Amino acid sequence: MSYATTKISWKTAAGLVVANMIGTGVFTSLGFQLAEVQNTWSILFLWIIGGLMALIGAFTYAELGTHFHKTGGDYIFLSEAIHPSIGYLYAWVSLTVGFSAPIAIAAMAMNGYLSPLFGGSSYPGLFFLLAVPIAHIFSVSRSAQFQDFFTLIKVAFVLILIFIGLYHSPALGSSSFDFSDSWQKEVIMPGFAVSLIYVFYAYTGWNSAAYIIEEVDQPKKNLPKALIWATFSVMVVYVLLQLVFLKHASISQLSGKVEVADIAFGNIFGPSGALWVSFFIGVQLIATISGYSWIGPRITFAMARDFKLWKPLSKVNANGIPVRAILLNTAISLVLFLSGSFEQIMLYAGFVLQLMGTITVYSSLKLKGQHGFKSPLKPWIQLIYIAFSTGVMAYLFWDRPWESVAGLGIVGLGLVIFLFDKKSEGN
Repeated sequence: MSYATTKISWKTAAGLVVANMIGTGVFTSLGFQLAEVQNTWSILFLWIIGGLMALIGAFTYAELGTHFHKTGGDYIFLSEAIHPSIGYLYAWVSLTVGFSAPIAIAAMAMNGYLSPLFGGSSYPGLFFLLAVPIAHIFSVSRSAQFQDFFTLIKVAFVLILIFIGLYHSPALGSSSFDFSDSWQKEVIMPGFAVSLIYVFYAYTGWNSAAYIIEEVDQPKKNLPKALIWATFSVMVVYVLLQLVFLKHASISQLSGKVEVADIAFGNIFGPSGALWVSFFIGVQLIATISGYSWIGPRITFAMARDFKLWKPLSKVNANGIPVRAILLNTAISLVLFLSGSFEQIMLYAGFVLQLMGTITVYSSLKLKGQHGFKSPLKPWIQLIYIAFSTGVMAYLFWDRPWESVAGLGIVGLGLVIFLFDKKSEGN
């Protein structure tokens, strides 16, 4: 059943993908990566590999979305292709980590980038974490207008940053460029695999439009177009941004730091210019918070229609908006915002999302019949994704066991809840 009274275009759907992908990860990951790998080729390989994996995912989710044609994303795909328990686990993970954690991380990063203007206060991130979801409780058309506006600001700002960074020459001694052959040793180190988790997290969101397919106009044509073009465009932007950051800041300046863009452009413009760059990086995160606030509750809503425990969250307003699910998603984001460190939340969220995304890609191999888009080179690209992703998760578990166990603990708790929950009558 479709509750949406308004359909969004492929451009809005693609904008939603772009807004969810270009968020905190691309502006914060490099500092953590440089603590593990430092060759420029290694860094570029990380972002290219992540982009290719995201493209494989985009092909796969375009196929799954147009096959099932139901809002709810992985919850629907996994429930129908594998087993309801697996879909339930994904919806649980989405509620507790998958879409609430990116909102919390974006709000934390917003505080970091706005700290020069607000004296380190946590209020800016807190305000937008609570206020932005309000834009999505009225109607699909209102959500689309809000999302389009802030996505336009995001895209324009990022393109301007890339142009300025490529145009300007680096100050003496401020560049991290290293195009030697040391990458050959770095790419087989465990740290390279751990660094990929940051990259995969930065690419999180390439599947966004698949979660609201019932709200997309002509989804069989427009969903693949939105997912694939948006993902490819973001990959190009990500690679160029890393080149810009490395070009304008030294390894000692960037290593272990969160505000890498602020540091790099501070070397170009000086302290006053860096303040403006920092301000706009904070502002562009509004679109990220908005995107996750829009799509995350749709997964909870899809589960709530099927299971008694979550039934109260299946209520919608006159325009078919799951307001209760939006409020719960926001509340969990607030809890994560107020507890835990930026890096820890990113790592355990990244581990769990990678695990569930890998299972979803596997589910595409179990489809029977073909009712929509078919991904190219199937099943080979899906098998490559599964093998590569499994290897990265194994490395992460070995290198960061506590964060990995915390992520698995969330999955385990979801399984316990599923065993005590019951299907709603008629489902």
